[in-house]
Amino acid sequence: MKALSQKRRHPLAAVALLLMGLLVTGGLYAAASSVNEAQAASAYSASDVEEGNKLFLANCATCHGLNAEGTDSGPSLIGVGAASVDFQVGTGRMPMQMQGPQAQAKPVQFDEEQTRQLAAYVASLAPGPAVPEAEWLDASLGNSAEGGEIFRVNCAMCHNAVGAGGALTRGKFAPSLGGVSEKHIYEAMATGPQNMPVFNDSNITPEDKRDVITFLKEVEANGSPGGAQLGSLGPVSEGLFVWTAGLGIIIAFTIWLTSRPS
Repeated sequence: MKALSQKRRHPLAAVALLLMGLLVTGGLYAAASSVNEAQAASAYSASDVEEGNKLFLANCATCHGLNAEGTDSGPSLIGVGAASVDFQVGTGRMPMQMQGPQAQAKPVQFDEEQTRQLAAYVASLAPGPAVPEAEWLDASLGNSAEGGEIFRVNCAMCHNAVGAGGALTRGKFAPSLGGVSEKHIYEAMATGPQNMPVFNDSNITPEDKRDVITFLKEVEANGSPGGAQLGSLGPVSEGLFVWTAGLGIIIAFTIWLTSRPS
């Protein structure tokens, strides 16, 4: 026991303990990654991956590289996951129409099967966020009040308190979330496109993401019972409208009065 106690107090004991901790942590991470990779691979067939590779080489490799390793014109896609591809391609942001501050939504270039095949190929390269399951996209199961609180804390500073969107720096912008599908809202949170941060399951759980979707869909369904919503930008746009319209009426009335013969 005395010899064992002396060894525990050896100067290298702390180093050995640290190395052991790193080995255990690395082993657990590798095991978890293997499970995620196996789950991602099981969602797609070999033919999906093969067809996706063909589509990738024909439409994406110019910017992202022949092996999706990235180039000066486009980032690496290794590890971005199927969800990122499904969002970018499914909203028409990719392939980009032209270089600019950020990719903008436009009519989609691929049908659902082709989008799935592209996602399958990218998912086969490395583990990454998967396309969400249907249970996390059902807005009827979410809590709008909880979702609104999460949204205001994490998203409102860019997307506006009701998801109307807003301007960012250097010509970039946070798009409006009105009319965006539940799946694409979830995928945007999970993958962090453009300037958006990534909200993985450790930051915002799947249940919380569903609550956010419920909140946004409730806002979208409510419309604007008070009349013209003026972009849903709040008191700034409303005040500007009142000031501009009011001042215009005063000027017009002044001109009318002074133009009358005395």
